[in-house]
Amino acid sequence: MARQGMTDLFSFVTVANEGSFTRAAKRLGVTQSALSHAMNGLEARVGLRLLNRSTRSVTPTEAGMRLLGVIAPQFAQIEVELSALTELRDKPAGNVRITAPEIAAETVLWPVLRRLLPEYPDVHVEVVSSDARTDIVAERFDAGVRVGEYVEKDMVAVCIAPPMRMAVVARPSYLADRPAPRTPEDLTGHRCINLARASRGDLFPWEFERDGREVAVRVSGQIAFSSLRLIREAALDGLGLAYLPEQEVLADVAEGRLMRVLEEWCEPFPSYHLYYPSRRQPTPAFTVLVEALRHRG
Repeated sequence: MARQGMTDLFSFVTVANEGSFTRAAKRLGVTQSALSHAMNGLEARVGLRLLNRSTRSVTPTEAGMRLLGVIAPQFAQIEVELSALTELRDKPAGNVRITAPEIAAETVLWPVLRRLLPEYPDVHVEVVSSDARTDIVAERFDAGVRVGEYVEKDMVAVCIAPPMRMAVVARPSYLADRPAPRTPEDLTGHRCINLARASRGDLFPWEFERDGREVAVRVSGQIAFSSLRLIREAALDGLGLAYLPEQEVLADVAEGRLMRVLEEWCEPFPSYHLYYPSRRQPTPAFTVLVEALRHRG
């Protein structure tokens, strides 16, 4: 009876987290009818309804939320401790889920992962590219990647890249017909290629700093992209000024395809950080990944 009760409690946590009998049954490897029967039995034993069921979703009742708050952390800790047992193996093993902006995934995470993963064949990493400020706890990510200044104070933050600089660039032919901007405010008189933030439905402001003075400018133009690669292509095609990470355009500037302006207004700032909850108990697989990503420059 006690063993069955633990199984039913774990099933209850899974249903509550998934918000669906169908998804929970798939995750648990049981039939939906068997799972529903188990939850009915659990509710009968405690004498309270624990789940509100509708055709669209399943949500915990007030009693269910109280029970979930008590037992969910216990099951999570058990999973962490089981994962930690891999320390007894020759090499770490396990799964690590990370959410990161696409450019960080391409330029910071992948160069490290391509070297690390062949050395640790039992470590599996899932990288989900997103520019949204994801709640990594609610979305069940092990960690996220953000520019340092945007990491919440209650998170552990590990620097994984050197300081960044932005660059304002344009095709020389675009600047040949008009005066180059001398201050950020001059950008309002130019065609600019904007970065669209799909997660917020707005455009990213162009931010500058010089001698302690910070300026954020809302620019306008004919086109906006959510892809930095396409913004660079549009600049190369002469559609206006672009605001891009310096490393994305250094070769273009050096070879004369793009011209840089407002360089003195583009000061370095803290680059990408890997962040995760301070209360998280790192697994060996996660620890190996963090140490490999850690910037030591």
